Amino acid sequence: MFLKTLFKFKLQKYTAIVTLTNRRQFLFSGLAASAAAAGRSPNFIIILADDLGYGDLKCFGSSTNETPFLDRMAADGVRFTDCYVPMPYCAPSRASLLTGRYPFRHGMWSNPAPDSGVDIGLALSEITLAEALKPRGYASICIGKWHLGHTPEFLPRSQGFDEYYGIPYSNDMRPVQIVHNEEVVQYPVVQGHITRDYTRRALDFIGRNKNNPFLLYLAHAMPHKPLAASEEFYSRKPGGLYADVIRELDWSVGQVLSRLKELHLERDTVVVFLSDNGPWYGGSTGSLRGMKARPWEGGIRIPMIAQWPGRIPAGLVSKEICGIIDIFPTLCGLADVKLPADRVIDGKDILPLMTKPGAASPHEAIYAMSGAKLHIIRSGKWKLHVRTPGASTSIDAGPDWVDPRGPDGLTLIAPFEQARPSKYPGIQSGDAPKAMMLFDLAKDPSEQHDVAASNPEVVKRLHGMFEKLDVQVPDFPPIRPKWQGLRDIKGGDLKYEPGAAIPARVPRRTGR
Repeated sequence: MFLKTLFKFKLQKYTAIVTLTNRRQFLFSGLAASAAAAGRSPNFIIILADDLGYGDLKCFGSSTNETPFLDRMAADGVRFTDCYVPMPYCAPSRASLLTGRYPFRHGMWSNPAPDSGVDIGLALSEITLAEALKPRGYASICIGKWHLGHTPEFLPRSQGFDEYYGIPYSNDMRPVQIVHNEEVVQYPVVQGHITRDYTRRALDFIGRNKNNPFLLYLAHAMPHKPLAASEEFYSRKPGGLYADVIRELDWSVGQVLSRLKELHLERDTVVVFLSDNGPWYGGSTGSLRGMKARPWEGGIRIPMIAQWPGRIPAGLVSKEICGIIDIFPTLCGLADVKLPADRVIDGKDILPLMTKPGAASPHEAIYAMSGAKLHIIRSGKWKLHVRTPGASTSIDAGPDWVDPRGPDGLTLIAPFEQARPSKYPGIQSGDAPKAMMLFDLAKDPSEQHDVAASNPEVVKRLHGMFEKLDVQVPDFPPIRPKWQGLRDIKGGDLKYEPGAAIPARVPRRTGR
């Protein structure tokens, strides 16, 4: 048995005490010995938006959302136009960001959900970025949405983080409650305060760790539904509540960058901003097809920006393929930490893409899954949907449609301004979905015209590459929830006892 973990929980506080085996201690000691570089290692700040669309930032083409701080960050650093997540929804992408591995390797191919009775979590045998950096003396905190397991044994401090503060899953899952380390400290939650609350915690952490290297993982709740902005940002301006939420998210980034400047840490800190997948209703894919939950470009291509004054040249734009899986190896490389040798790391060091104009991608291809199966391969300008990508059309919600995962918590400043299915975020037209569709994304980024028939040699080459990886994907057993449908769970602790069922209404899909 490679890993033995002992958790002792103080009554009502659930304080996790993790005893690691000699195997993991040996691995980390080896990493520390190999990382004996002189001088201070750079700080790392990862700001992850939830369901932010490719076209939701002005520097990525938005005409409705005001994002001056992120636009300035892009102007001062590098903007990635072809960055991908390995799945078009939350938990799998977050696990890949922290481990550098595709979902079929780390095992998180679905979302945990307390109100559905899905209590899965990231395996403790996985090595997260926080764990890899710890031997180099990094202080670490996860603030915001974790979504890699909500029961005590899976929370962030069992995965290497020193501190945790946030909602452990999506802000539309019951119960919405704030957890500090392993203790519930706020229930119910005023959702309009979440962005400001997370930002204050981030600024405090930076101040407390200004004299030592740190990892700040700031995983915002927004713009995941239900949308919530503070009164200061609620404006009724064009763009509606969604634009208000994006402005507050942008403000938060500005606050973090300002604190770095105030503490003279700008040149010591790498800041990366990105999203975990494509947008939900109300967002924008920037004319890409589809949305969250589908492996069309609108579901898996994300905006990513990185800034590091003095190392990353201002105004750099990289059009090379890369992915969220590349964050782990790139930051490990900057901290002079060798990658674990006992497992496959799918990500690559993309520092050259960040710092050198014209640098080529280290990836021959990028892959993405949907559910438990590998679905697409992107290589150069070509994208092959080996398995059918499914519909890219809206649902016929009707005037009485009610989101079965309606808001939980105390207050939403605009409960009647939540985005509805009529605000589909991506392109819905194009050739009907089927297996083995090929798109030339240089000419057709919206995936309108399947060119497989006229490019059989490209299909054959990409399919061959796909099959070499596909044979490594296990046959995962189905995830069986503890009960059928959603349950109204009351908060205040980490027990997640189910209450009454939440009535569900399933709308119809329309279109091709």
